[in-house]
Amino acid sequence: MNGKIVASVVVLSAAIAGGALYYLQVYGYYQEVAADPGQDVTLVSLSSGEAEPILYDNFQAIDADSSPIRYRACFTTTMSQPLLTETYELVENKVPRVGPDWFDCFDAARIETELAAGTALTFMGQKNVHYGVDRIVAITADGRGYVWHDLNDCGEKSYDGTVVGEDCPPRPDDAAETD
Repeated sequence: MNGKIVASVVVLSAAIAGGALYYLQVYGYYQEVAADPGQDVTLVSLSSGEAEPILYDNFQAIDADSSPIRYRACFTTTMSQPLLTETYELVENKVPRVGPDWFDCFDAARIETELAAGTALTFMGQKNVHYGVDRIVAITADGRGYVWHDLNDCGEKSYDGTVVGEDCPPRPDDAAETD
C-alpha cells in the first residue's frame, strides 16, 4: 500500500513539474510589447550606418526578459522592396527562430519559405540591440514584415565559449569593471 502512495506522489509531482515547465517555456515569460511609434521597426541605413525608423502599421510584438533572442514582432509596411534595398542594409543567411504557437502572426516556417523563394528579404534592423544580438527584419513583397533577434558573430563566440577577440566590443559587465 505504501509503495502505491509513494509512486502516486512521484508521478503527480512529475506531472505538475512538467506542466509548469511547459507553461513557463511557452507562455510564462513572454509579455506583449507596447507599441512605440517610430521606434518599433528600424532598419540600418546604407548611408549613415545608423538604425532609422521606417513606415509601418499593424504592429504586434512579444518579448521575454529570460533571453535576448525571444523577441518577435509582426507589422505591415507600404514601402517597396526595391526602395528598401536601395536605402537599407541587407543581411544574408538569416532565418527566424521558431516562436510560440500562440503568437499567430509570426510563423517561422512560412517566413523561411518566403526567404528561400526570394519573396522576402532580410535587413539589419539594429546592431547589438543586446550584447552579441542583432535585430533582424524580414519584409515580403506584399508588405508583411517580421522582426526577430539573432546572435551575431560576437554573440555566437561569446555563448559557445570561444575567444571573442578584438573585433567585438567589450561585454557590458567587462566595461563596468574597467571604469
